[in-house]
Amino acid sequence: MSGSYKKTKVLVAGSTGFIGTNIVNNLVSKGFSVRGTIHKQQPRYKNPEVEYVQADLTLMEDCQKVVKDCEYVFMAAANTAGAAVMKSNPLSQVVPNVVMNSQMLQAAYENRVSKFVWISSSAAYPPTGDRPTTESEMFDGEPYDAYYFVGWMKRFGEITCRMYGEKVKTPMTTIVVRPTNVYGPYDDYDPASSHVTAALIRKVVERQSPIVVWGDGNDIRDIVYVDDFTEAMIRSVDKLNQYTVLNIGYGEGFTVKQILSTILKCDDYKNPKIVFDSTKPSMIPVRLVDVKAAKSLIDFEASVNMEEGLAKTIKWYRECEIK
Repeated sequence: MSGSYKKTKVLVAGSTGFIGTNIVNNLVSKGFSVRGTIHKQQPRYKNPEVEYVQADLTLMEDCQKVVKDCEYVFMAAANTAGAAVMKSNPLSQVVPNVVMNSQMLQAAYENRVSKFVWISSSAAYPPTGDRPTTESEMFDGEPYDAYYFVGWMKRFGEITCRMYGEKVKTPMTTIVVRPTNVYGPYDDYDPASSHVTAALIRKVVERQSPIVVWGDGNDIRDIVYVDDFTEAMIRSVDKLNQYTVLNIGYGEGFTVKQILSTILKCDDYKNPKIVFDSTKPSMIPVRLVDVKAAKSLIDFEASVNMEEGLAKTIKWYRECEIK
């Protein structure tokens, strides 16, 4: 990172969620002056160096209030869910996110925010088989059908970022990061809404038997540890000065079976009964992304391998999440 950030005021919208909590901690450690928004969920870890502000980002007046005097905005506020919710109520992720994203961009622009970082998703890409997808391929086809609703919501967010970043008379630097599957401390471990890695960690730590895995276990995912992801976000505001889109991932794919096997090894759970339930909602069979642009443009490569990241996450889960 270049320069000193002790006087740089930044906003983390959605500071109490999984990504928000982790990026707040990373920003504070680097000396930024951080403001974070709170909606319904209170911080699980309330950082004493953060200015927390109660806000409903579906209300424009609250968006205007929270971005005031901020140099950078990290838009981590979102309505998210796992495969079960995406299948049963896909529209739940569309309307509130479109409203929040649009209003936050407008409020940031009107308040002359210098840089706005927005989190998209690799789920929005069209299927590319076992070939890693590049940033330029987002609109080459429809999203995978299971991701149709969230995929188009993310695509609309990206187009809106481009409007403010390239198409208006006086652009605001907007940066779109497209993560793969992020995991780590402060993730959502609720069985009703969690993503695959968090769900498997909970099942292993609880010593469930049998361990029920949704799908056949052969789906391939690129999973990236949350500290790597937040580091990439912060590097992007340090190094980029124009509208940019970047894939952020580990750069390697793992089957769900491999992820589960590594979790079992890290938590020393030997020979459990494992049941693969193909009647449960499964997602795209293979999702890999090309991460060369992140290396080239922001000098970023993920540094935490899967075993190390899962071990850290399990340790945190046992110490902090289990009551």
